Amino acid sequence: MSKPLEGLSIAILSTDGFEQSELLEPRKALLAAGAKVHVVSPKKGSIKGWNEKNWGESVPVDASVKTANADDYDAIVLPGGVMNPDSLRTDKDALAFLQSFVDADKPIAAICHGPQTLIEIGAVKGRKMTSYHSLQTDLKNAGAHWVDEEVVEDRGLVTSRKPQDIPAFNKKIIEVFARAMKKDASKDLRKASSHYDSDAATAHA
Repeated sequence: MSKPLEGLSIAILSTDGFEQSELLEPRKALLAAGAKVHVVSPKKGSIKGWNEKNWGESVPVDASVKTANADDYDAIVLPGGVMNPDSLRTDKDALAFLQSFVDADKPIAAICHGPQTLIEIGAVKGRKMTSYHSLQTDLKNAGAHWVDEEVVEDRGLVTSRKPQDIPAFNKKIIEVFARAMKKDASKDLRKASSHYDSDAATAHA
């Protein structure tokens, strides 16, 4: 039986200070669903998580954000933690990498403080979304429609509030990423059909 995300490549954009469960649990769920998952970071080697009140596990970095190509990925996940997005939103390479997903209209998932980086690139205006409660004013000021719900999806943007929402977050991102994959497959099929019709018309001319 095929897995729902088989064939998809997902980037997790993060650096030191990510909330441990908000990176490890979504990564585990995405891998189990068949996706290839890369941790992309401004740091090389590994990044260190924050486990509630203390430093937690280190996670290997798969790709440097300086050299990673957004075209190689189908979707992106932004974990929270206070330090992690606060650092990412000042890194020009991280912002450019994330902007490429916005420009290409690829699915984006952000949890807890993760939406801070989206605020920085002006990508939340007009979007219904949620976050950790302390970010609601920042999101509203940036033009988002903030709601207090465990998981929210708006046109391929999935957001959740906190670690307790991770089960709902994981379920929704797998659903949204799989839907985007089917949409892209349908688009490719239509494109291939159009080329075939064009070639057939040329042959009969």
